[in-house]
Amino acid sequence: MEKTTTKNEAKQSKFPYWLQLALVFFLGWIFVYASRNIFSASMVAIGKEFSLTGVQLGLINSLFYLAYTVVQIPSGAISDKIGLKVILVFGFVLFGVFTGLTGIAASFAVLIIMRIMVGIGQGTYYGPQYALSSLNIPKKNRAIGNAIINSGMAFGTSLGLIGGGFIVNKLGWRWNFYIFAIPIVLIAILFQFVIKKNKASEQERPADHIEAVEEIQVERKGDRRNIIAIFIIVFCSLFGFFFIQTWLPTYLELERDIAKESVGFISSLVAWSSIPGALLWARLSDRFKNRKPFMVGLLLFALASTLGTGLLKSFPLLIVSLVLYGLTGKLALDPLLVSSLADNAPSKNPGTLFSTFNFIGMSASIVAPYVGGFLQDKTGSLSGTFYLAAGFLMIGLIVALFVYHEKKSPAQISAA
Repeated sequence: MEKTTTKNEAKQSKFPYWLQLALVFFLGWIFVYASRNIFSASMVAIGKEFSLTGVQLGLINSLFYLAYTVVQIPSGAISDKIGLKVILVFGFVLFGVFTGLTGIAASFAVLIIMRIMVGIGQGTYYGPQYALSSLNIPKKNRAIGNAIINSGMAFGTSLGLIGGGFIVNKLGWRWNFYIFAIPIVLIAILFQFVIKKNKASEQERPADHIEAVEEIQVERKGDRRNIIAIFIIVFCSLFGFFFIQTWLPTYLELERDIAKESVGFISSLVAWSSIPGALLWARLSDRFKNRKPFMVGLLLFALASTLGTGLLKSFPLLIVSLVLYGLTGKLALDPLLVSSLADNAPSKNPGTLFSTFNFIGMSASIVAPYVGGFLQDKTGSLSGTFYLAAGFLMIGLIVALFVYHEKKSPAQISAA
């Protein structure tokens, strides 16, 4: 009996619950981002079918992100009350159903309604998901765990752009939504079976997480300052990211004269290059127990690569800029921001806190698609929005340099 127990414990240690959560949440983000990017891959075809202007196409995305953003705080607060798992499963079912219904949209107005409903479904995911992961991932694995989860965004971006572009060319844009709706509903079922806890009490958390919570009680003023700084940085980072995610395929096809068949692959370079970047920076920040230098470096290189994408006319240099943005942009920076927020988060109402974080960041996504379409209609080019995005990254960089306060735990101080 004792031998069997030891074997079971060894088996569990190889695949602990926190890693199970990281992997299932990784799958969730794949299809959240895939569904967004099949729309981006379909924008030219949708625009032609419904005779839409750049502003109207941007408006569809802005309203989608508005719905997504507005739902953040209420869904986080409700999940803290009735259970994180309940909201995750319900939201993903809603998301999957209306993704499929998007394919039957017969008018611009119906298309907007379908995208708003998809946004509401997706909007329930972020806060409860990161609340569960922050409560269950040990502090020593926090950044790498979040990097595994976040890498689903990169895989989903690539899947949406490449797979979505292929489906548009072969079957038409509507089939994108019919096909992708199926795995989304299946993932909702997977959540139901894999997630064991709706909430994690302090007794259920890893020991090092409880220690972190105790530290947080001591330095409340510094923690609030950190959280405000993280909120500003995430807004600045996400403006450029969601402009690029929405308009990059259109920019490459219409302004850089890249063949339609190649647009999806080139656009996905941002996502693919973000995977090793996110894992590397996350692992290093966990190892050195100091996230600030990595934040500053990533923001600096993201700024340079965003400017390069809009300014550089050489095709090889454009590719270098896109790869560099993937290595250092939002998808690489996000695990550090989420981990820093978890480091400074109070133990009470984690769903609300992470939902507020995402609400502030995603506020940029409401503006960015519309601004891109507006500038395209007014100037005939999307280049100006790249410069605007670089300006926001400069603000984020300044905040990281002069506002963000890196707190050291007693263990870190003694080690130093």
